[in-house]
Amino acid sequence: MQIVAMLTMLIDHVGLVFFPGDPLWRIIGRLAFPLYTYALVLGFFHTSNMKRYMLRLTVIAVISQIPYQWALHSDDINVVGTLLVSLLALVAMQRWSHPALMVLIGCLAAYLLETLNFNYGYYGLALVLIYRYSQSHMQLLLHFLLNLSTLFAKFWETQLYSIFATAFLVYWPAFYRAFDRIPMPRWVWRSFYPGHLVLLGVAQFLIPNGL
Repeated sequence: MQIVAMLTMLIDHVGLVFFPGDPLWRIIGRLAFPLYTYALVLGFFHTSNMKRYMLRLTVIAVISQIPYQWALHSDDINVVGTLLVSLLALVAMQRWSHPALMVLIGCLAAYLLETLNFNYGYYGLALVLIYRYSQSHMQLLLHFLLNLSTLFAKFWETQLYSIFATAFLVYWPAFYRAFDRIPMPRWVWRSFYPGHLVLLGVAQFLIPNGL
């Protein structure tokens, strides 16, 4: 799953930078973010040191910000920051598990993501909560409804294709497991996001007129 997430994110960003008129790159890239949010939920359940996990995300988010703005010409906060806020919300909801408090925490986190212009905004948090609090077919249904709501609220037409990431998780998990057989050091997964942004930025500098 990690390899699929990295490859589809790379395809997405290469298309965004060098082939903005070709939607196929962005369509394929819609698989990436759901897989990263799903990986975050797995990390939430399985990490042996939550503080270290949060610190790691914080470091990656901070060191990625300038490469992110440079490579993708964006002024929002990068997606790892969105994942960090979502993780903080999960931890808070686990600690204060009264339904009213959980709703309040979710609303505050969503407001923060939207107000401070985090990449994906409340959509990212909602997808994390879907993977955390639902299973199987319900995940697929809720992901579809989330995509439908953002289509009307944010006009994110291409984001509709992200449903295939969850569909594979529900109906064809062997697709991801096939890639998981390929050994990959942890440092590759942890450094890929800032690393590929730096490479994209350098590529644009060396090829200023595009491909």
